[in-house]
Amino acid sequence: MEKVVLGLSGGVDSAVAASLLQKQGLEVHGLFLDLGLGGEAEAQAVADRLGIPLFLSHKREPFEQSVCAYFQEEYRNGRTPVPCVVCNPLIKFYALVEYAAEIGANYLATGHYARIGHDREGRTLLMRAASTKDQSYMLHRLPREMLSRCIFPLGEAESKQEIRAYAAKEAIPSAEKKDSMDICFIPDGDWCGWLERRGVRLPEGNFVDENGNILGRHLGVHRYTVGQRKGLGVSASGRLFVTALRPETNEVVLSLTDPIHYELTAKQMHYCAPEYAAHGPFSCDVRVRFSQRADRADVYPDGDTVRIVFKQGVRAPAPGQAAVLYDGDIVIGGGFIC
Repeated sequence: MEKVVLGLSGGVDSAVAASLLQKQGLEVHGLFLDLGLGGEAEAQAVADRLGIPLFLSHKREPFEQSVCAYFQEEYRNGRTPVPCVVCNPLIKFYALVEYAAEIGANYLATGHYARIGHDREGRTLLMRAASTKDQSYMLHRLPREMLSRCIFPLGEAESKQEIRAYAAKEAIPSAEKKDSMDICFIPDGDWCGWLERRGVRLPEGNFVDENGNILGRHLGVHRYTVGQRKGLGVSASGRLFVTALRPETNEVVLSLTDPIHYELTAKQMHYCAPEYAAHGPFSCDVRVRFSQRADRADVYPDGDTVRIVFKQGVRAPAPGQAAVLYDGDIVIGGGFIC
């Protein structure tokens, strides 16, 4: 029986993934990542119910160094981080590979909503999930050799409701457990409070317009992101938008014009389908944030950087977020917006 190492968090998605893998005839070994966030008891309850072994991997220190510190510094420097994009290749999937090597497992699995496919040459492809709860955006930095070992059992599910119904039918303990927040290490969603508890208390400064005229006072650049239009507290003749953050001068730029961009640059490009960039410019769809639709664009690769020119403008691409490239359902790769 083939072995598979599954990232088991105790949530309903990874629990159902474990059950589905068992039904495929695989020998499932659960791996719980100890990041200092709790959840071990829930993961153990799922493992006990399904009769699978559970191994704890202690990753608090690398998680702090590679994810939390990165998150902190991005906000300090006026950028909007994407911690899951960083965590998946550096922490989560790296831990799966480590444990798979220990027990001789050929396959890796998680409860992510994504799919694995193959092209005509047999090359592994990362692909969108069948449902609207697609998480391929967060996985685009996984290397192809790692993806070739991955199984995403929830990739063909039509909805999260389908997964919860399956869990209830199978009497899996986490069937009614609430979904985790986007940022697992900030469960209350208050990233400003989290930063300030870590000593990041950026000073107040000026709201300015595009010409440098002072419009009011802001509470620290870490409290704002490009495209924001709520909670500004500045009176104007119309709705104001954050169009830029300037940490070097401690200014937040506001405008009456919605920040629409027709071109951007992304750096630190990673291609999980490198053949697309092998012969110069190409056209594809691009998502500039996890929740945003994909927009058609021409892409001009230049080493680990790309210039992206959109057919129609996209709203508020924030520096630090990921620009992820798609050919239909196929994930080509992505980089961080400059």
